[in-house]
Amino acid sequence: MKIAFMVLAALVSTTSYSQTRVFPAVARYGGIFEIPYAAEKPDPNMKYNIVVEVERESEKPDSLSWALNNVARLVNLHVMGGVPKENLDVVIVLHGGATYTTMNNDQYRKKYKIDNPNLGLFQELSKAGVKIFVCGQSLINRKVDRSKMVPEVKIATSMLTTLTTYQLKGYALLKFN
Repeated sequence: MKIAFMVLAALVSTTSYSQTRVFPAVARYGGIFEIPYAAEKPDPNMKYNIVVEVERESEKPDSLSWALNNVARLVNLHVMGGVPKENLDVVIVLHGGATYTTMNNDQYRKKYKIDNPNLGLFQELSKAGVKIFVCGQSLINRKVDRSKMVPEVKIATSMLTTLTTYQLKGYALLKFN
């Protein structure tokens, strides 16, 4: 009887919280789970300045970029943790193979014979206040036409200069590859 009660108590304690993904800041992307019992949480009084390097392209052209979706998770986690959106400044710098994710749908379809699965993600990240840059050097090296990119992505001189500039401004550097 005592063992049955302990098993029941364990089941209730592990399932009493929602196991449904939530999207508090970036709609439809970067779904996270609420962890109300967490001992370590973001500080809602801090100003978070984060620059994220994204280099690798998706494993399959029809797949959402894991790294870009992880940026959506990053934003959602901080907001769920109580950080006001105005205290969260996130910058993405794309380069290397990730440069291809910036192509508009027509260009992406020409290259991969499939629609760009990242279009909605770029829109929602931008709506959430994330600044998105692509390395100008990578655009040229990868032969991506700068006039045929998604409008949410802006061109930087390079990934190298953008990362160093933001780091010297005090931004935390994350690398999602």
